[in-house]
Amino acid sequence: MAKKIVLAYSGGLDTSVILKWLIETYKCPVIAYVADLGQEEDWEEIKKKGLACGAEEVIIKDLKEEFVKNYVFFAIKAGARYEDWYLLGTSLARPLIARIQVEIAREKGADALAHGATGKGNDQVRFELAYAALAPEMEVIAPWRIWNFKGRKDLIAYAKEKGIPVPVTPEKPYSIDANLFHISYEGGILEDPWQEPPEDMFMWTTSPEKAPDTPEYVEIDFEKGEPVAVNGERLSPANLLKRLNELGAKHGIGRVDMVENRFVGIKSRGVYETPGGTILHIAHRALEQITLDREVMRLKDGLMPKIAELIYYGFWFAPEFQALKKTIEETQERVSGRVRLKLYKGQVYVAGRRSPNSLYKPGLASFDEEGGYSQKDANGFIRLQGLRLKVLKN
Repeated sequence: MAKKIVLAYSGGLDTSVILKWLIETYKCPVIAYVADLGQEEDWEEIKKKGLACGAEEVIIKDLKEEFVKNYVFFAIKAGARYEDWYLLGTSLARPLIARIQVEIAREKGADALAHGATGKGNDQVRFELAYAALAPEMEVIAPWRIWNFKGRKDLIAYAKEKGIPVPVTPEKPYSIDANLFHISYEGGILEDPWQEPPEDMFMWTTSPEKAPDTPEYVEIDFEKGEPVAVNGERLSPANLLKRLNELGAKHGIGRVDMVENRFVGIKSRGVYETPGGTILHIAHRALEQITLDREVMRLKDGLMPKIAELIYYGFWFAPEFQALKKTIEETQERVSGRVRLKLYKGQVYVAGRRSPNSLYKPGLASFDEEGGYSQKDANGFIRLQGLRLKVLKN
């Protein structure tokens, strides 16, 4: 039986009920740990709520800079997109949250880790695979898999009984996850994939139809694949992403509505807003087009689905992911330069790119110049490429 528990706490309905339930069930101190990843929250109110629910201590960690620099920016470098659409906003946050949770547990002498993920979703796997890699000796408590509550109606009833404020309202009966990289919406009214998401659901981006009628240009500087400046102004990772979020949201950029395959085997509809991240993915790819060797780019593109899958599934700390991570970092040595983009009505258009490491040589590409390339050389090249095709017909 656990002697002290560290709970990954958000202050929402689920984790507030879990906090109280853990205290009553395990009869031991519970530390509520909150990760500040850039979500807009009243941190003092969350702290008061956690203490009122019985937490021995509420620890709030500001992880915004580390989250963006070491997790979001890696995903940008890798071009990571799960099932081609999802930019992994929630998936990238979980390994960082779990790592800091383990650090707090060791610092405070706790022997158990708890999370609020349900038994149907991906987050339970992400948290627990991280725990397995970082703290295999600690007990893991997943209340949704062991208590008798059947759903959120039971949680609301329990919360009212225990005097826990209930943040969920009938008008917005969907689940929201937010950080500096994205906002996600799942469940409730979104469970019918035929129904269009209601416009008033979106908390971040302007509707593309209502976005400005005049396009806006933005320039982004990269150094070794990492964005470092917007319109010539150097910014910290978190502030850079925040700036691009503001620009992208203003122009209705970054909305995605998809049905994805969860790791547990269930198809799930997710609606996402990732304005700054969408801009960065497009800008980074445009710069890679002129700085990466063809075969390096093809190798990297071949690795991308596996990298995205490993992040989505929760294998951030697995040896195969760490090996792939080093490979991606190696490919980014040349990816420095500036990209100019046009933002307009939900779309991002590449308007220009330049780099001191550019492999694009106008003299070679031009139809009007020889540029050290003899067109006669193409004769032998084509004959050799076509040899096996001719053999098939003989």
